Amino acid sequence: MKGRVVVLDDLAGRPAAALIVDGVLQDFLLDPAGDAPLPGAIFRAIVDRPMKGQGGVFVKLPQGSGFLRQVSGLSPGSAVLVQVSGTAEPGKALPVTTRLLFKGRHAILTPGAPGLNISRRIRDEDARSALEVLAAEAMAGSDPTLGLILRSASEAAAEDEVADEIATLRALAAAVLADVTGGPELLVDGATAQETAWRDWADPAPDEVAEGAGAFAAFGVAEMVDALLQPRVDLPGGGHMMIEPTRALVAVDVNTGPDTSPAASLKANIAAARDLPRQLRLRGLGGQVVIDFAPMSKKDRAPLEQSLRGVFRHEGSETSLSGWTPLGLYELVRKRDRLPLAEVLK
Repeated sequence: MKGRVVVLDDLAGRPAAALIVDGVLQDFLLDPAGDAPLPGAIFRAIVDRPMKGQGGVFVKLPQGSGFLRQVSGLSPGSAVLVQVSGTAEPGKALPVTTRLLFKGRHAILTPGAPGLNISRRIRDEDARSALEVLAAEAMAGSDPTLGLILRSASEAAAEDEVADEIATLRALAAAVLADVTGGPELLVDGATAQETAWRDWADPAPDEVAEGAGAFAAFGVAEMVDALLQPRVDLPGGGHMMIEPTRALVAVDVNTGPDTSPAASLKANIAAARDLPRQLRLRGLGGQVVIDFAPMSKKDRAPLEQSLRGVFRHEGSETSLSGWTPLGLYELVRKRDRLPLAEVLK
């Protein structure tokens, strides 16, 4: 199965979306159960007690509490606008931020970060010039502290479609930014799995969109998801890696399998490195990740590190490559931007 396919259907009785490229599952989203806040939800919160040792402050949300790291100018009892910026482990406060983003398919409005910016993925100079003119016209008369980013999908869209979306986002931002009086309240709901798919998987444009009952069955999505619940990931050449989350970290162990040639370790390690971002994304795993690569000489670390930097450079989630430990393990830290798949499917 060749091409880029977006599949929209239900799984576990909830709306879900899958992105499949050349027959390989690249991303999967499922709405959380119950009334958990959706990603990107915006709240009016009330500042609660500071946590000096952790460099942040708790805020009261309509249900539960959030943890905010931007504390400058905030005092207990004051109202503040916050947006969900990640996921929380059971029993912990929801991470939130005061850096609000109003996202659309073609544009993102950035309160407090002025300027008109065009996605660097748009390289055609004529297209960039046309979009700069469109952006300036669409943002004319707006609050000078309100910024705009035109996403790569805007290059192929009709000008009136992009302009209409910017106008809609401007109206929404103006209403939210003015609504700062009162108690904890949900002001803007977050994006569902299928809304996120339409918004974030638009570029490059899919070759096919399959939607409705039976769509997942037609593309084998349920089987692909089931495989993600197993720790073992088979690699090209006969090797495999084991991905096992614990409370403290995510442990990854790479093995060469039956190949005993001198180059077996490097081959298995590079294969694991190339697939690791996809596996972490699909499994919803973040935080500290510790990798026990197959034994290899120190001179082979350079090409492996180059491969790691290359694959994570294009990853949407913020990732910091920490490097090698004295014991020969490799560490990285990935932002927790979604719930672990095993928990979402409960």
